[in-house]
Amino acid sequence: MPQTPISLIPPAGTLAEVDADSYRMAMRELAGGVAVVTVGKDGDITGFTATSVSSLCTRPPRLLVCVAQNSASWRVLQQYPSFGVNLLRDDERALANRFAGRDGLEGAARYVGARWTTMLTGTPVLDNALAAFDCEVTEMLPHCDHAIIVGRVRAVRTSTGSLPLVYWQGHYHPFERAIGSSGSR
Repeated sequence: MPQTPISLIPPAGTLAEVDADSYRMAMRELAGGVAVVTVGKDGDITGFTATSVSSLCTRPPRLLVCVAQNSASWRVLQQYPSFGVNLLRDDERALANRFAGRDGLEGAARYVGARWTTMLTGTPVLDNALAAFDCEVTEMLPHCDHAIIVGRVRAVRTSTGSLPLVYWQGHYHPFERAIGSSGSR
C-alpha cells in the first residue's frame, strides 16, 4: 500500500510567530561549545564567534555554520569560498570576545595576538584550537537574515590537554562549571 507524504508544516501565515526577544531569551538556555569561524585569505581576512556550528554528516565529512548576511564574513565568503572552524579552549574567552566584535576590532585586527596557520584551503586556523576544521564551501543557503553554509571538511587537526569553552545564558563558562552546575541560577 503506497503511503501519501504528510506535511506537518502549516501554511505560511496560519500560526503566529514568537517575538525575537522571547526567542533569544529561550535560546540562551541552549549551552554550546564556542568556535571562531575564520574566512578569507592573506590580508583579506575576518571571522566571527559562533555556537551555531554543527556536524552535518560523516560520510562524506560535512559541517555547517550560520552567518549573518549583513556581516563582513558573509561578504568575504562570497569572494573566498572556504572557512575554518576553530573550537576554543576554556582559557580563550578574550579571543571569543574579539571575534564577537566586543572590543571593536574588525578584519585582520581580530587575528593579532594568537598563533595562526593554514591547511589545505589557505584559510587561517588557530594553531592551538581543541580542533580545527579546514572547509571548502559546497553550498550557501540564504534564509531570512542569515545563511547556512555547508562545508566539505578538507583537513582537520586536534590537540589535547584542555577543556572546551562553553556559552550559556549569554556568558562564557569553563566546562567544569557546566558539568558541576546543579541547574540553579
